[in-house]
Amino acid sequence: MTDKPRILVVDDEPQITRVLKTSLSTHGYEVQIANDGASGLNIFADWKPDLVITDLSMPKMSGIELCENIRDRSQVPIIVLSVRGEDKHKIEALDKGADDYVTKPFSINELLARIRANLRRIGLSREPASEEPVDIGDFHIDPRERIVTVREKELHLTPKEFDLLLYMARRPSKVLTHRALLSAVWGAQSVQQPEYLRVFINQLRKKIEPGEQPRYILTEPWVGYRFRPEGN
Repeated sequence: MTDKPRILVVDDEPQITRVLKTSLSTHGYEVQIANDGASGLNIFADWKPDLVITDLSMPKMSGIELCENIRDRSQVPIIVLSVRGEDKHKIEALDKGADDYVTKPFSINELLARIRANLRRIGLSREPASEEPVDIGDFHIDPRERIVTVREKELHLTPKEFDLLLYMARRPSKVLTHRALLSAVWGAQSVQQPEYLRVFINQLRKKIEPGEQPRYILTEPWVGYRFRPEGN
């Protein structure tokens, strides 16, 4: 047994898996490698990693399918590796439950920073105040159990959807800039990647809004978003 965080790397490029296994092991992580999505899903079920890094284009099962299968059974963070020009697929992966992505060719230091940020967000060491439930308007949000109810109906949110909603719910009626939201939920390295917000705001709206017209999450054009918990 080990106390090292477990990372599953799923990629069909041997040179990438070799580099990642060496680098991540050197930085204190326990690493397992899968060369296709189907093998990755089997290892995931047996080994129960703390974080998954996956390519998008792979044999037997794509990275998008892998994200979807993992998210059906776990809230573990998922970081997608993608090549330039795959924007449509990156957004699809985020829609299917991925939390973050890194574009190939990537800096190992950037990837390590993304890993640390995602592991911090699922860590057990939180300040006491962050565990306090948020009861506001139509919403009850329990950070400890990561449960959200809206109008007394429990919702199923991905980890990043939950983090985004909680951050906004703690700042009701305030205009939250794109930069502030990206930095708070994805880390400072993501402030220039507004596609994260577009995807997750759209996903949140599908789950919490009672109709097609947004009542809870309002767009402030060119600036950001405002959370209105009463929906009036």
